[in-house]
Amino acid sequence: MFNSLSDRLTATFKNLRTRGKLSEADIDATIREIRRALLDADVAVPVVREFCGVVRERALSAEVSGALNPAQQVIKIVHDELVDVLGGATRPLYLSKVPPTVIMLAGLQGAGKTTLAGKLALALKGQGHTPVLVAADLQRPNAVQQLSIVAGNAGVAVYAPHPGNTSGIDDDSLMPTGDPVQVARDGVAYARDKQHDIVNVDTAGRLGVDATLMKQAADIRAAINPDDVLFVIDAMIGQDAVNTAVSFQEGVDFTGVVLSKLDGDARGGAALSVAKVTGRPIMFASTGEKLSDFEVFHPDRMAGRILDMGDVLTLIEQAEKAFDAAEAEKMAAKVAAGDDFTLGDFLVQMEQLKKLGSMKKMLGMMPGMGAMREQIDNFDDREVDRIKAIIQSMTPAERETPRIIDGSRRARIARGSGSTTTAVNQLLDRFGQAQKMMRQMGKGGMGAGPGGMPMMPGGPGMGFGKKASGRMAPPPKGKKGKSGNPAKRAAQEKAAMQRALGGGPVGAGGGDAAGSAFGLGGSGGGKTPSAPSAADLANLNLPEGLDKLLG
Repeated sequence: MFNSLSDRLTATFKNLRTRGKLSEADIDATIREIRRALLDADVAVPVVREFCGVVRERALSAEVSGALNPAQQVIKIVHDELVDVLGGATRPLYLSKVPPTVIMLAGLQGAGKTTLAGKLALALKGQGHTPVLVAADLQRPNAVQQLSIVAGNAGVAVYAPHPGNTSGIDDDSLMPTGDPVQVARDGVAYARDKQHDIVNVDTAGRLGVDATLMKQAADIRAAINPDDVLFVIDAMIGQDAVNTAVSFQEGVDFTGVVLSKLDGDARGGAALSVAKVTGRPIMFASTGEKLSDFEVFHPDRMAGRILDMGDVLTLIEQAEKAFDAAEAEKMAAKVAAGDDFTLGDFLVQMEQLKKLGSMKKMLGMMPGMGAMREQIDNFDDREVDRIKAIIQSMTPAERETPRIIDGSRRARIARGSGSTTTAVNQLLDRFGQAQKMMRQMGKGGMGAGPGGMPMMPGGPGMGFGKKASGRMAPPPKGKKGKSGNPAKRAAQEKAAMQRALGGGPVGAGGGDAAGSAFGLGGSGGGKTPSAPSAADLANLNLPEGLDKLLG
């Protein structure tokens, strides 16, 4: 969501890094660019004015003038002030000493309260709690049914004694006779009776702020006395986000903010203004459509993402939840012992990565990935499934020893996986690189990609997949590439095969290449050919990296 803001700020700081010493004019120019970037991102004007004033004051102080690297010091100041705008520190839920803990969700209709109730319940369930959802939204058509479905998907209980509005028409005059205040009160009693330690109360919203909405929300709050009131706000709402937040603060007095639809492509800066304007912290963020796309909001980490510093801590936390510790220990022991990394091991790693969710989100958390945003956006998450299909089309022996995969085997693997031989060749090339890196790691080397992460086949810019550029890597210097003319290419391959067999014509006593795409198989007449020399292998025009596998 904050890609545009991130790009603008990153470009601004890039200009600063070229200066060894910053003048007042340099700082004023930087502040102007920051102000424009924030206003273009829909950040509230009072917040922008205060933010730029503080940054300018600190940037002109001795704090920067005496620094060894003034540009880095200005970036640190902007980061610190962004953290302050976003709430300052992470604020957890207030858990009641006497269960159940009551959490009330409030917000406009369409903000995502019902889905958020399920996401929050699933996250709390993963921490060992026993939440229950209370359906107190009797106004929106089929809201009760939706909450019941969400609760079922999350694997948590739901209290829904009244069907709510099932007419399909959002009209107060056609409302059923159910009392949402009584439903909320009974829901808390139900949780206490059934020994649920968390109660998530889903309340009704309106398309806009009105007296009816505020009165009902205030009555529910008074009836259940919640430990936390979470204001759910659509991060794509625009400048009206601040006005809506102020109205709910005056009418309901919420204790925390939840940003929903944070995966959208709107500018979203207004949502970032809410914490500063209301003085209430942003506690959670909804980052996708799945119930698992939910995370605790860390102001310092979000500021790091906006400034293209990455969010490695969140990435590590997600990896710890998704990765199998036993498999990780097994792989570490294998690398330490110097055993070769196989395609079978690679398949296990790919399945572990799949549990992390979207590769785009994972790559976006890496530091410095702003420069590769276009490639990340073009990356197709289904490439992971295509790679798995190719590996799963191989025999166990082929996964353990990839160098036995000759031309006929590649064609069979391509047919079995529904891909092409080109895709199989590219996967094997990338795997060869990964194998080298694993060997270096076993010897104490790094061999890593950006941010210390190993390069992965199918990653952005790797030349693999539908959305890749489609251009093949140029042949190494000193080696003649294969012709694009089919007839000429066939002649080249035939000549190479003859050279590998000692110069005799194929099929005429000089050798029979059947069973080997590279002319390294048996020979005609029952004769056993001598082992090809290094010079012969060099003339085969093998795919890049495959000659080392054959060696």
